[in-house]
Amino acid sequence: MIARAVVLSRELGTSIPPGFETLVFKAARGIEDIYEMSFIRKDGSRLPVLLSVTALRGTDDAVIGYLLVTTDNSARKQVEEQLRWSEESFRLMVESVVDHALVMLDPEGCVLSWNAGARRLKGYIAEEIVGQHFSRFYPPEDIDRGTPQQDLDLATATGRSETQGWRMRKDGSTFWASVILTAIRDPAGNLRGFAKLIKDMTEIRQVDAEMANARSMAENAAIANADFLSDMGHELRTSLNAMLGFAQLMESDTPPPTPAQKENIAKILQAGWYLLELINEILDLAMLDSGRLAWSLEPMSLADVMLECRSAVEPQAQKSGIRISFPEIDRHCFIKADRTRVKQVLSNLLSNAIKYNQVGGSVLVECGERASQLQTECGESVPQRLRVSVTDTGPGLSPEQLEQLFRPFSRVGQETSAETVAGIGLVVTKRLVELMGGAIGVESTVGEGSVFWIELVLAAAPQLVEDEAEAALPAPPPGTGIAPRTLLYVEDNPANLQLVEQIIARRPDMCLLSARTGALGIELARSSRPDVILMDINLPGMSGIKAMQILRADTATAHIPIVALSANALPRDIERGLEAGFFRYLTKPIKVKEFMDTLDVALKFAEQETGEGE
Repeated sequence: MIARAVVLSRELGTSIPPGFETLVFKAARGIEDIYEMSFIRKDGSRLPVLLSVTALRGTDDAVIGYLLVTTDNSARKQVEEQLRWSEESFRLMVESVVDHALVMLDPEGCVLSWNAGARRLKGYIAEEIVGQHFSRFYPPEDIDRGTPQQDLDLATATGRSETQGWRMRKDGSTFWASVILTAIRDPAGNLRGFAKLIKDMTEIRQVDAEMANARSMAENAAIANADFLSDMGHELRTSLNAMLGFAQLMESDTPPPTPAQKENIAKILQAGWYLLELINEILDLAMLDSGRLAWSLEPMSLADVMLECRSAVEPQAQKSGIRISFPEIDRHCFIKADRTRVKQVLSNLLSNAIKYNQVGGSVLVECGERASQLQTECGESVPQRLRVSVTDTGPGLSPEQLEQLFRPFSRVGQETSAETVAGIGLVVTKRLVELMGGAIGVESTVGEGSVFWIELVLAAAPQLVEDEAEAALPAPPPGTGIAPRTLLYVEDNPANLQLVEQIIARRPDMCLLSARTGALGIELARSSRPDVILMDINLPGMSGIKAMQILRADTATAHIPIVALSANALPRDIERGLEAGFFRYLTKPIKVKEFMDTLDVALKFAEQETGEGE
């Protein structure tokens, strides 16, 4: 009661002695009196209670007694203590955060709280900043643009905003900040303010900028290196062309060269062909390193490529006395790959199997599907693959040699072969296979031979993508009696060529010409003057873009609309193709209606160009 007497005396401005007078002082004067106090139980323990005292009065309004109502206040006191502890713990936690600024704002954006991280990051103490508007941390140009209010409006509308930008410190310096602004609302949904979390990202941004700059410099260096090597390769090939050409003329000259001269000529030719192969491999490696190697993944027939490779390497095998055996491959077996690169990979493996074999040895080519049991992290099955293996009866490779096999300039095999080895071909082969989503490996036993294998993803045969309204190719329209227009299709993939042949067969108003390379396409375009040219992008030897540019630069073919048809279907690929000068850019698989409509537009354009020329 002593403590109560002190509080009551201070509240009422009069001295009230402790005791019964303190208990009933306010009630006796008609003042409602409810307050907390502790009762002492029989066992001596204390019980927190909420005490309400009311004066009882008689008919003459005189006090005849007092009504005391007590309520057990233990639960409420416990909840209040827990809340006080939670608030204190939260305050201490917020104050202990020094890596982030944690700031509370009122609904108008004025600062309500300021933690140690905010003091460290921005340089202000709480007394200097509490009550100030948070816009003072923005650069003047952002304030002029209304950025602070825009950030508040975004957080209010969406509940949260995340931004990055420059912010000001007390000393006027700036730092790059990552800011999360969260709207705080009461249970009724009324806005009570904002919680703001700020982190200094200046160092991270600087590191990212330095890494981006270093990456850009490396990419530019790789591109410059590839350009330099390409230019040098052109010059070297020009010189080699003369050397090899005249050496071959000397070899077949009349009268024939003497045995000594013939031996010298053979060495010149051997060194020349090796140097040409080395130049090509270095250029391929440089293009891979610079990311400028042209390639596209689309369904292609393995049987067609294998047949071309067989025709190319069988003379080499016969000359070396090597028996070579190829499998019968179903012409409907398709893989998802770049046709030119698959041919390059297979040719390299077959050539090596012959080159590093023993006299009278053999090479066995096998092909078979491999059902993968692997799964991705998402639980999806890995696509089935087709394995092509090339087995030779050469000297084999030791484990130490196998470790060095796919490293540039390793020269593995030089010690057991009369052939000159650069050690680049297998490196290029490995990278090409992996670019196509495949795998490459080798198994070898010293004295018995080696097995080199590649695995590439199986694919369905290329098909037309038809619109919902068309279930099949349109029926051929009746003849019109008008001379058919000519379409030249430059494409190295026979399956794609067959598809276009099927479509054009339904157009009696058109006839189709085809070429397998850019160079042949240019020659055929100049001689036949087609009405429209359909051009693949990734062609062997010369890209479709390069072929298109040559045709556009020639006055005889500049007027012909050239339509790209490519498996490179990313938006940036289409944009680059159109910027390069293609009339239209179509993507594979072919959509019949889109294809037909594009041909009609191109034919109409060609007709107008021809009319104007006349």
